[in-house]
Amino acid sequence: MGLPSSGDPLSMPDLDDRRYGIAEVSELVGVQSHVLRQWETRFPPFKPRRDRANRRIYSVGDIEIARRIKQLLREEKMTSKGAAKRLEEELKGEGRPKTNTEALDLIDKIDQEVRAIVDILDKYEHK
Repeated sequence: MGLPSSGDPLSMPDLDDRRYGIAEVSELVGVQSHVLRQWETRFPPFKPRRDRANRRIYSVGDIEIARRIKQLLREEKMTSKGAAKRLEEELKGEGRPKTNTEALDLIDKIDQEVRAIVDILDKYEHK
């Protein structure tokens, strides 16, 4: 899952490439630490690395995934199973658009493809 666009509520302009502890991520995402630990078992793509002391170390990508999980569960009211499936699809580049901008881009692309097909059919009709 790439970085969301700047107009996306999931974007994180303040985060850098450093690693974050579970307490920081809990605050950034807006969920308690135990919820993040539960999500690790329910959402396979959400697997923070561990340091030598076996503490969870989260990357910016992990935080993006956690924010998306929260959005799917709390704002879109999906079940854990449905959210896990959607997350997998999105990370593979499949599934529904996540933002209005992505939806409009997809509509434009489909429109262009349909117009190209109509042009091809018009050429055969005029022969």
